[in-house]
Amino acid sequence: MSKRDYYEILEVGKNATHEELKKAYRKKAIQFHPDKNPGNKEAEEKFKEAAEAYEVLSNPEKRQRYDQFGHAGMGGSGGFSGGGNMSMDDIFSMFGDVFGDAFGGFGSFGGFSGFGGSRGGRSRRVNRGSDLRVKVKLTLKEIASGVEKKIKVKKYVACTHCSGTGAKDGSSFTTCNTCRGSGHVTRVANTLLGQMQTTSTCPTCQGDGQSITDKCTYCGGEGVLRDEEVISIRIPAGVGEGMQLNVSGKGNTGRRGGVNGDLLILIEEEEHPELIRDNTNLIYNLYLSFPQITLGTTAEIPTIEGKVKVKIDAGTQPEKILRLRGKGLPDVNGYGKGDLLVKVHVWIPQKLTPEERKTLEKLQESSSFQSGPSDSEKSFFEKMRDIF
Repeated sequence: MSKRDYYEILEVGKNATHEELKKAYRKKAIQFHPDKNPGNKEAEEKFKEAAEAYEVLSNPEKRQRYDQFGHAGMGGSGGFSGGGNMSMDDIFSMFGDVFGDAFGGFGSFGGFSGFGGSRGGRSRRVNRGSDLRVKVKLTLKEIASGVEKKIKVKKYVACTHCSGTGAKDGSSFTTCNTCRGSGHVTRVANTLLGQMQTTSTCPTCQGDGQSITDKCTYCGGEGVLRDEEVISIRIPAGVGEGMQLNVSGKGNTGRRGGVNGDLLILIEEEEHPELIRDNTNLIYNLYLSFPQITLGTTAEIPTIEGKVKVKIDAGTQPEKILRLRGKGLPDVNGYGKGDLLVKVHVWIPQKLTPEERKTLEKLQESSSFQSGPSDSEKSFFEKMRDIF
C-alpha cells in the first residue's frame, strides 16, 4: 500500500508556510487524538500519519528532499528515523508544543490512556534524557579500515529496583495538587502595562502531572541511577578529525520511563610518526642522499598496510612527487580511496671529509654539473613550490 501525499494528509498546499503547516497539524492532532477517539485504531493511525507528515514538512531540508523525490527521498521510511512507527510518547515529546493548552499543556487530553506510555491512566509529559559526548582517538590504520570500539560511559540508567518508574512496588500515582494534572502552572502578575501571564513547568511534579505516593528508596523517585555502561560502537572507515557520530538512544536515560538521549562521538585523530594526512591522500617525505638521487636507488616507503619498495630512477629531481595510487585513505562516503604521495628531498651533509671534498670538487668541474637545470626543469620546480 502506497503512502498518502503529506500535503494531502494535512490538507495544505505545496506553498504552505510553516505557520500554516503548524495550524493544519494542530487541527488534525485534535481531531484524531487518541483520548478523543478511545479504542479507535483508525483514528490512532491517522494521528500518527499526521505527525509523520508534519515531521517532514516542518523540516526545511526534509521538505525540499520530499518535494524533489517524494517518499523515495525519505529512504522509503517516511520522515521518522524509526520508519514512521514512533510511539505516542515520541510524538508528544517532539510536537507537544504544537498542541498547546488543547491537551492540558503537553500532548495529553484528559489523561491520555490506552496508547502506549500510560501508567494508571495518569497524564504526563515525556521526559527525555540528556545527550552525552565522548571523544574517541583513532590511528590512521583504524581510520583506513573502520573499527569497532567498546567504550565505558558514566551515565544515568534506569533504576532496576523500580524498572525506571520511580515508584516503590505497589505504589500508586495521584494527581499533582499544584498543577492539577496539567504538568504546568500559570501565574498572573499585575504590572504597569497590565496583567502579565506566564506558564512554566510545575515545580512539584516536574511536568509529569502526577505525584508518587511512595517513592523508590534507591533512586528517590527519579527512576534513574548513576552507573557505568560499556557501549559498542562501529566507526566507519574514512572518518576524520572533528567529525561527530550520533549513536541514537545511548545517552542518559530519561527520568521515570522517559526517552533516552543520544551518545555523540567526537573523532580525534592520532598523529602518525611518518605519514601526513591530506583529506583522503597521505604524504610521505622521502629524504635521499646526493649519490642515491643521482645514481638511482630503491627506497622503502611506509604505508597503512606496511612498507613497500619503490624504485627511484637515476637523475630524479628534488621535489618530484611519486604517486602510489590507492594507498591513501577511503572516502567516508564511499567515493573510492586516495593516494600516497611521496615527495622526494635531497639530504645535504653539513660536514665533509677532505677526500669527500676533493671528489665533489672534481665533479663540479665536469660538464654534467656545470650545465644547470633546463627551462622545463625550472618550470617544474616552480610548480612544486606552488603545490607544497
